[in-house]
Amino acid sequence: MESGRDVLLRSIAGQRRRLAAGSLLGAGHQAGEALVPVLIGVAIDQAVAGANWGRLLLWLAVLAVVYVGLSFSYRFGIRVGERAAEEAAHDLRLAVVSRVLHPGGGADEGRLPGALTSIATEDARRVGAVTMAVLAGVAALTGLAVSTVVLLRMSIPLGLIVLLGTPALLWLGHLLSKPLERRSEVEQERVAHASGMAADLVAGLRVLKGINAEGAAVERYRRTSRDSLSATLRAARAEATQNGVVLALTGAFIALIALVGGRFAIDGGISLGQLVSAVGLALFLQGPLELLAWVNAELAQGRASAGRVAALLSAPPAVTGGGRDLPGEPEGAVRVRDLTYGGLRGFDADIAPGELVGVAATDPAAATALLRCLARQADPESGTVELDGVPLRELDPARLREVVLVAEHDAILFEGTVRTNVAAAPDDETASAMDDVMADAMGAACADELPEGADTPVSERGGSLSGGQRQRVALARALAARRPVLVLHDPTTAVDAVTESRIAEGIRRVRRGRTTIVVTTSPALLAVADRVLLLDGGRVSDAAPHADLLRRNAGYRTAVLA
Repeated sequence: MESGRDVLLRSIAGQRRRLAAGSLLGAGHQAGEALVPVLIGVAIDQAVAGANWGRLLLWLAVLAVVYVGLSFSYRFGIRVGERAAEEAAHDLRLAVVSRVLHPGGGADEGRLPGALTSIATEDARRVGAVTMAVLAGVAALTGLAVSTVVLLRMSIPLGLIVLLGTPALLWLGHLLSKPLERRSEVEQERVAHASGMAADLVAGLRVLKGINAEGAAVERYRRTSRDSLSATLRAARAEATQNGVVLALTGAFIALIALVGGRFAIDGGISLGQLVSAVGLALFLQGPLELLAWVNAELAQGRASAGRVAALLSAPPAVTGGGRDLPGEPEGAVRVRDLTYGGLRGFDADIAPGELVGVAATDPAAATALLRCLARQADPESGTVELDGVPLRELDPARLREVVLVAEHDAILFEGTVRTNVAAAPDDETASAMDDVMADAMGAACADELPEGADTPVSERGGSLSGGQRQRVALARALAARRPVLVLHDPTTAVDAVTESRIAEGIRRVRRGRTTIVVTTSPALLAVADRVLLLDGGRVSDAAPHADLLRRNAGYRTAVLA
């Protein structure tokens, strides 16, 4: 996996052609801008002072050509620069999303969903804007260089003022950008945290209303939002201070050039036209110097955002992949030996290909630990989980997810329709062709009984559906995936008993011949299993068909009937 720094450099370097073209156009524009006061001064000395109409028309024509070139270079330079910035930001967004979705996981550790969104959007945009800042910096330096050369040829003292004063101004601007960089980093962290909290509150709005906790949630978000606002204001003050001080220094610098030029004109050291050129160049210099101040601010914010993006891209994976593949077509044999992780303590199990096995856990923590190990979201402290004789540690996580699907209890639905959620179709045209697999899956999960069937609208996270409806759609999606191994976790806790019994029979019918593990304490689901493992004390304490366990094991009766 590439380091975050390498990905950042590659995203910027990928725009090198546009950077080169944009820099050339920007440099040409600034050079032309610097030459305008020079041409006006020459016109004054050669045409106006001598009342030569022919030369006046000639220089006016030259100025017209220059302005046409300025218009062209500015228009296309900005276009190229913006394209480079957007392309670089787009590449970074793809890299961030790819890292978040990487089968090895790890990118979301310690980060709220809103924080990940902020990094993928605002931080990526700020890093992409660095390309535009580079183009602007090259253009501004070109303008300063041309102005310096012209002033040196006109008057060595004037040229030296620009030559020595410009680096000093740039150095001061760099120093002033340091507080902005630090405060921008804090600002982005606080904004991302506030965004993440807002997303969580919206997702859990129904729960908050149900327990009458809206007031506490609003107060908590208000405190977080205030922290974010304070950080934003501190960053804004730092930026305003930098811009104000740089602007004041720039004004004083320009005034000094104009004052020295005027003194030389009075003493006869330069002509009237050269004085006009010197004053015009002094006024022109305000543009490049302000542009460089803006570049400093953009680079400061870009560095802060780049640090956040690089940290996410460099986040170590939760699990690492091996180089082995399955020996042939996946059969679905699952073998667990002496598994210790979380609430599991020496868990053992052998599940044959095509078997439907229920797992009834007396401790929810043990069930969660088993799901994480089967999905390989984490590696156990000790013991092994094997798929068709190959330890999961030695399989590529991407290959594992092609074979094993762990459908968690709180599966998220996407905005669209039931059809697009179940079929995961890339567009409406593909989704409209409901094939037999999708129809069977929806029928088995009783998802075809929703008010509008497969065309039932689904809002973000399934908020427009009831809890039972969300579970049925999520179950239909898992069944439609047709993985050789499917692990279901409490898929029917929010549906009524009659529907649950029908779903249990549907799961058995649709999954016939494929390995299925159902982690639940639902009697209806456990009754259709070939056998049930009682997970008690972190290990399998008993295993038999549901009816046999009900008859002989009091602990099992307590777990599934209480």
